Order: sequence, then C-alpha cells, then structure tokens
Amino acid sequence: MPSTASGFVVEQGQPKQIDFNLATPVADEVVIAISHSGINRADLMQLAGHYPPPAGASDILGLEASGRVVAVGPTVSRLQVGDEVCALLAAGGYASHVVVSEQQVATLPQGLSLEQGAAICEAYATAWYNLYEIAALKANERLVLHAGASSVGLAALQLAVQSGNPVFVTAGSDKKLELCQQLGASGGWNRHQGSFVEAIKTWGGADVIIDPVAGDYLADDQQVLNVDGRIVVLGLMGGRTAELDAGRLLMKRQRIQGSTLRNQSLTVKARIMRALEQNVWALLSNGKCAARIEQVYQITEMAVALQQLADNRTKGKLVLAW
Repeated sequence: MPSTASGFVVEQGQPKQIDFNLATPVADEVVIAISHSGINRADLMQLAGHYPPPAGASDILGLEASGRVVAVGPTVSRLQVGDEVCALLAAGGYASHVVVSEQQVATLPQGLSLEQGAAICEAYATAWYNLYEIAALKANERLVLHAGASSVGLAALQLAVQSGNPVFVTAGSDKKLELCQQLGASGGWNRHQGSFVEAIKTWGGADVIIDPVAGDYLADDQQVLNVDGRIVVLGLMGGRTAELDAGRLLMKRQRIQGSTLRNQSLTVKARIMRALEQNVWALLSNGKCAARIEQVYQITEMAVALQQLADNRTKGKLVLAW
C-alpha cells in the first residue's frame, strides 16, 4: 500500500489535483486502489460551492468509485486484499486511492467490469433508497420519473419495470425518451414541448413521482398526483422555490419529501448497500438491469466530462478512468 495518493479538490470552482497522505486502515476500513470514478451531478454542485461534503468527510470530490482492495483494517470481515469492489462514498472518489468502511463497499456483481462498477453504486443506491424506503413504492403503483434518462432515472426505471410498476418519464429529447421506452417506460414527455400535466393525466396519473428538478415542476407534480401520492425531491435543477397548492395537498393527502443520500449515516448507507447486494446485483449479473454508461473518459479529460454533464448531454453515466 502506498503512503501517498493523488486526488482532486475544489479550487475557485474548478478541480485541482493534489497529493495527500494515505491513512492506514483502522477497525473495519479498507483501502481501495481506484480504477474508475463515477461522475454525478452532486460533483457539479460541489464545484459551484453549493454542496459541501458532510462534516468530517474528505474535501476530495467524488461519490462513488470502483477498484481493488489493497489493504484492510483489523476487524474487516467481508472483504480481502485483491477483491474487485465498488464503493458508495461521502467524498473521495476522484482519487487514486480511498479509505472507507467496508460497510459502504460491495464486491462487484458477477460478470461486471470495474468500468461498469463505477456506474452502479450512486445510481442504484439512490434509486433503491428513494423508490422503496422513502416513497415505499407498492406493486402496481404508477411511477413518474423526471430526468428519466439520467443515471438515477435509468436505474429507477429498470428497477420499477422489474417490479411490474407502470413508468412514465420526462426527458429533454426524443432520443432520451426512445431509450427509456426501450427499457420499459410505458409513457413519456419531451419537456421542451411544454407542461407534462395533461400527458400524465391521460396516462393515468402518478402514485409516486421522483423529482430531481423541483422549482416550477412541483406545482405541476401536485396536479398529476393521485390520492395518497408521494413526491420525492432529489435535486434543484429547476430552482429552490416553488408555489404549492395547500388545498390539493390536504384533500388528496399528498406527501412531499426531500431526500439526500450523501449525508446519510453509515448505518443507512450500509443498509442500502446490503439491499443492493441482495436485490439488485443478480439483476445486473443476469442482464435484467444494466449499468448504462454513456462514455468513459480518461482522468485527464475530467473537464470535458463535467461539461457534458452540465450541458445535460447524457443518457446514463459518465465514468473517469485512472
């Protein structure tokens, strides 16, 4: 195990590469030599100064990575040196090495490459947590996914289709809608064509809406939400403020809840990772769900990759190769 590592922090709104001392793993920690890093919209927010790492976490960018275990702490029981793994991180994924509790780490699903491994943790953990723990999606309930062609949207779509839930997606282009329909979406709407309200009402309304947009979308979400429906807000792509109809909220027993994964406790993250191993890894191994990778960039091309995500020119995940 090396004594130093390299990673990227934020300096004046841009990634800056630094060297840092690599800690020796203690207790249930493992050291991962990272081969690939997953890119997430939260990284853009952190670069913009709007999403700092949780207290006590590293300043290094990156919420997920894949690689090989190169060292283990004295109480590690699930992993061993040489294992190919992926990790759900609070920070530290844009680095050559990361030290993390083994509870946030999983061996790769059978048949998946390290490249694919960097594309599954954040997307599937976010999708699983919000569909089944926060929204408590039930059999046959109707699901609406905004930004349906994002990495989280595609993961949620595939999981819901496997559970037999009808899914309607909104996206920013017809090509993105075509991809979602190929993966099982039964309805879709191009956001550039105006409001989605009438299209979703015609489709049958929504019992659950996963919304990374917020802003003006929330008022329209309320209009299409069925009785006892739930809206889970994952992001603020459309802005921080919204006008809500309190009467509709009351009479239809609607629930609106914000949700973040990064600052959840180790206990919660461990529970999610074990749920993925038990319920999702087999779906990824047998091809019923997939790691949807849009493009793999070399670490030297990070700026290009981040700009592609900022421009919303993705249908799935962008990955950095070290």
